[in-house]
Amino acid sequence: QVQLVESGGGLVQPGGSLRLSCAASGTLFRLYVMGWYRQAPGKQREMVAVITSGGTTNYTDAVKGRFTISRDNAKNTAYLQMNSLKPEDTAVYYCNAAPSTWGQGTQVTVSS
Repeated sequence: QVQLVESGGGLVQPGGSLRLSCAASGTLFRLYVMGWYRQAPGKQREMVAVITSGGTTNYTDAVKGRFTISRDNAKNTAYLQMNSLKPEDTAVYYCNAAPSTWGQGTQVTVSS
């Protein structure tokens, strides 16, 4: 079973950028649908972006045009490039290997 470790979160000003990384263990990473989800205080966890093993991507409307999900199967790593960040992007971001493997989460705070 794959294990996931996120990194790259932090505090950034509105309009800034961050890149999250999700490092996976195991040899079957390339076969998994990988996703990024987020959970803000008092809210339910929501899908941000997903990428299939073939590279097809899907995004929630709130991040389209600002966030980019990608994967490097040679490095067993998925990424989330986040640009033009807004205060409403503040949340704990979780990496997911479908259907039910989760990382520990990384905090993203967008504030001036």
